[in-house]
Amino acid sequence: MNHLYVLYDAGCSLCTRFREWLEGQPQLVPVTTLAAGSAAAYRLLPGLDHDATLREVTVVSDAGEVWTGPRAWVVTLWATASQRALAERLATPAGLPVARAMAYAAAGLREALATADTTPRGGDYIGRCDQGCAHPA
Repeated sequence: MNHLYVLYDAGCSLCTRFREWLEGQPQLVPVTTLAAGSAAAYRLLPGLDHDATLREVTVVSDAGEVWTGPRAWVVTLWATASQRALAERLATPAGLPVARAMAYAAAGLREALATADTTPRGGDYIGRCDQGCAHPA
C-alpha cells in the first residue's frame, strides 16, 4: 500500500475538523481526503459504493483494500507518524473494541453536532444515517 483515500462527510463539522487534523499530520503513508459522494470521489474510485461512504467513514488504499467503521479509523491513524503506535495497539483483538467505542463516541458527537448545526445540511444527517458515520455495518 502506497496511498490512502479517506472519504469524509463534508457537511459534518466534526468530520471536517478531523480532515483538517489529518491533513496537518506528518504522514508515513500519503493520504488524500475526499468529500464522500463528490465528483472527485466518483472519478478516483469508480468501483466504490459511494452511497455507503455517505453513511460510514470509508478508507480505500491504492491497492483496492476498503476499510469502514472502526477499522477505517485505525488505518487512518496508522498512516500518521504521530499515531502509528496507537493504531497498532488498536488493531489488536484487545484494542479493536476500544477503537469501536471511540468510533461510536465520534458518531454520537457527530449526530449531536448535526442536530445543532445551522448550516443548510445540518440536521439532515440523521435522516441520511441514523447510526453515525463511524458505526460499523
